[in-house]
Amino acid sequence: MSNDRSRTPSVLRNNLSRRDLLGFAARGAASVVVSSSLVACATDGLTGATVDTGTSTPTTPSTTTTPSCVLTAALTEGPYFVDEKLNRSDIRADPATGVLSQGVPLSLQFNVQRVGNNACTPLTGAYLDVWHCDAAGVYSDVTAAGNAGGGRKFLRGYQITDADGIARFQTIYPGWYTGRAVHVHFKLRLFAGTTKTYEFTSQFFFDETLTDTVHAQAPYSSKGRRNTLNSTDGIYNGLSAAAKAALTLQTAQAASGYAGIISLGVNVG
Repeated sequence: MSNDRSRTPSVLRNNLSRRDLLGFAARGAASVVVSSSLVACATDGLTGATVDTGTSTPTTPSTTTTPSCVLTAALTEGPYFVDEKLNRSDIRADPATGVLSQGVPLSLQFNVQRVGNNACTPLTGAYLDVWHCDAAGVYSDVTAAGNAGGGRKFLRGYQITDADGIARFQTIYPGWYTGRAVHVHFKLRLFAGTTKTYEFTSQFFFDETLTDTVHAQAPYSSKGRRNTLNSTDGIYNGLSAAAKAALTLQTAQAASGYAGIISLGVNVG
């Protein structure tokens, strides 16, 4: 499969603590702070927990203080995005057959915030797409060699952020394919009627030790060990050290599989 390319990143900061991760997992969703191409809120809009450094009392920004926000660059969409317009939170199944993609369950919660006027506020009505390969490294609805071909639509879908700026997904831990580290793509879009008014696209990565653990299990193990790690992935290595940390999913174990919270902050005007 073709490799993706990244855009130049700027600085970002990750403030998520181990205590937060355990709290998120207890609620069935868990763990990373990711920002938009402009600004991301690290301390506001989280459900079920607050974000801190693990050593100080958490605080919530007020309208009189600048929120704790981070900066990052977008990452490339890559060659495998298909605008399927599948409005669903559980993206594991092929809608044509109902067959579920097999793999370790992964719950994701996106907290999307609008940044401005010295505050982060929930961004309602944003379209949030997620897509990634299956346990064998195969993308659906892609005709390139090694993929599933047209017509199948597993591991793709979108949700619209609710009044709290939240979108949730149930998926599986991704597999791998040649030339890329293990990753998940996501895209945020705003529309005025049928006209797109804003778009942000990025990816997040996984801890290598956790991936070793997951990929040692069936059905991942039948493919063998991946040939591209974070350290040898061209997109991951285009990031600063701080950006690498913030775009590496910090996970907590859930009742079934793993879970993660992604906080997105955008300046959409």
